[in-house]
Amino acid sequence: MARVVALYRYPIKGLTPERRDALTVQPDGRVTGDRVLAFRFADATEPEDRDGLDYWPKSHGLSLQDFPALAALRTSYFDETRRIRIEHGDGVLVEAALDDDGRSELAEAVTDFVLGTPEGRRLRRPGRLPLVLVGDGETSRFQDRPRGYVSVHGRSSVHALGDALGMRIDDRRFRSNVVIDDVGPWSELDWSGEVRIGDLRFQTAGPIVRCLATHANPDTGVRDAKVLTTLTGALAQQEPTLGRLLLPGWERSDDGVGQGGGVIRIDDEVHAH
Repeated sequence: MARVVALYRYPIKGLTPERRDALTVQPDGRVTGDRVLAFRFADATEPEDRDGLDYWPKSHGLSLQDFPALAALRTSYFDETRRIRIEHGDGVLVEAALDDDGRSELAEAVTDFVLGTPEGRRLRRPGRLPLVLVGDGETSRFQDRPRGYVSVHGRSSVHALGDALGMRIDDRRFRSNVVIDDVGPWSELDWSGEVRIGDLRFQTAGPIVRCLATHANPDTGVRDAKVLTTLTGALAQQEPTLGRLLLPGWERSDDGVGQGGGVIRIDDEVHAH
């Protein structure tokens, strides 16, 4: 039986995940605490409102696609106290609250870190500095798609990719919210219609076409795996694809039909067609 084996949320867009025992999926399809903050370039705009849905492309701020060294950082977000801790190596790079002084401290520390990496020159391009930490720490709004989705992939697909690459590949490269096991490689790409995870219902949306963020080692931040060309070459995909998106489903209550939401937990069973 397919089941959930790992859950992740990403408090700061482009930075590292937090492993969770449970994720709360909101009625809009987004995960509570996921992408609630972002380091915005100086000349970038706030998220665009598209029919009441926020849209914020990677080009507006720090992302793994252009700054792979960010993967070497470890991020923790403490919701109740509204504090961020970012660690690097054996030490704490910065820890601060989400007040004005804390945001400045966080932005300064991350700026100094990125400037010291091989991608630092990209941050020095006109209009990018100073970085600004944006977001209220509660509203999930810094996704690069306007619709709210939960992202999922199968661990067997990652293992198949690793076999093609001749190296061990970590789930974290793919920045999914949900990782499942006990399904065949690439089977999630064949899902259609309804998918149930635990008590929650979803509708399948498109497969996830991958970007250069997947080339970054999730521990070192070094691009050490040619994921994209392996997917389209050795694995003969038309586009470099791994995992898929799930839209929130609909559930019937005593009062009629209402949009769903709820909690996904480790070991929840997964039923798909």
